[in-house]
Amino acid sequence: MSNTAIPTTAPPTPTLGEAFQYWLKLGFISFGGPAGQIAMMHQELVERRRWISEHRYLHALNYCMLLPGPEAIQLAIYISWLMHGIKGAIMAGVLFFLPAFVLLSVLAGVYLTWGDVPQVMGIFYAIKPAVVAVVLFAAWRIGSKVIKNEILGGIAALAFVGIFFFKIDFPWIVLAAAILGAIGGRLIPAKFKTGGGHGASNKAYGQAIIDDDSPPPAHALFSWSKLVVTTVIFFVIGAVSLLLLGVGSDLYNMGEFFTKAAFLTIGGAYAVLPYVYQGAVEHFHWLTGPQMMDGLALGETTPGPLIMIVTWVGYMGGVSKAVLSDPVAAGIAGAAVATFFTFLPSFFFIIAGGPMIEATRGELKFTAPLTAITAAVVGVILNLAVFFAWHTFWPKATEAAPFDGPFEWLPVVIAMAAFLALWKYKQDIMKVIGVCALLGLGLGCN
Repeated sequence: MSNTAIPTTAPPTPTLGEAFQYWLKLGFISFGGPAGQIAMMHQELVERRRWISEHRYLHALNYCMLLPGPEAIQLAIYISWLMHGIKGAIMAGVLFFLPAFVLLSVLAGVYLTWGDVPQVMGIFYAIKPAVVAVVLFAAWRIGSKVIKNEILGGIAALAFVGIFFFKIDFPWIVLAAAILGAIGGRLIPAKFKTGGGHGASNKAYGQAIIDDDSPPPAHALFSWSKLVVTTVIFFVIGAVSLLLLGVGSDLYNMGEFFTKAAFLTIGGAYAVLPYVYQGAVEHFHWLTGPQMMDGLALGETTPGPLIMIVTWVGYMGGVSKAVLSDPVAAGIAGAAVATFFTFLPSFFFIIAGGPMIEATRGELKFTAPLTAITAAVVGVILNLAVFFAWHTFWPKATEAAPFDGPFEWLPVVIAMAAFLALWKYKQDIMKVIGVCALLGLGLGCN
């Protein structure tokens, strides 16, 4: 804070229309992944606009960090729900991902139409090794925060071995890690106390609309009957929406699959990527491995949560399975289904669980099972990096002949340079991918 006096009166409560303008703006500028998005909301909503106090903001964030799903969008939903009820929750959540949904749908259509143009092929040739570096950097970044001892390191190693050598499905790895964490938390609790969430802060920015001692509004008061009714309503919305797609249809399979994925995104979007890859590429064949990598690269350069990769996957799946006769309509249908069922649980967690969190305000911590799951996620993400590297450095290789075809040395150089830029020189992911794209454009023009 500057030397100016700290305001002692709260600003006027924004109208729904004024809040709409902010959430729409955030949807277009929310680059930088969850950390950047959370910091952006803190600067705007806590420091500048004073819609919510520092402690209330961190309290909401701690809850969102415990949930499956993208924590940044859940935090936006929580704050808007607290201020404007269910209308506010829906408004903030939809506006957070809507620009990314439109952008990725358009990019997917352009990719399928012009993806074989030499210049475009050159761009993606150079982007793929950048994606290898980005995923490897994600494994290092999460691992450096979580793996604080040999027990958690062992869990990460077991997860890598399980998914890489034995092809164990991601949900089973999550379950096994949770069980190990639950047992370890009782027998050797010190090994699982690696912290969690975000601690309290004593910074003061002036009185906020939702201040430290502000009572929860009427719609945020907890009751068991409200919890039950809200849960039933969300269950009905999800079940009816799924049934309307036609049991057994490709769109039904997408809806069912992405609902499961939404409950497995513990540890961030990178954690669920292996599960999405296993299902979308290897099981349902909605898209290819290289197409998944290209979508991840584009997802890193568009606003919104990284989990928006599901929009790309849904679009590709809708077209490849010809869910509608028109390819563009089929792609949009697939993208809409994937996005809807991925984010529906996030709205449920906040609207149903928010009142309980408001009623039991206090510091929330990660449990031992969640710590173990996050450690396992490191091994799973490392597996994804290895798999992407294999596809990139030996592009003609197959499962039967894993090192068949020529070895591509240039992508290795690009991947190493990209990783150094991210790890040693702390460069922004978008800038790294942008430089690689320009390099690829030059390669495609020659």
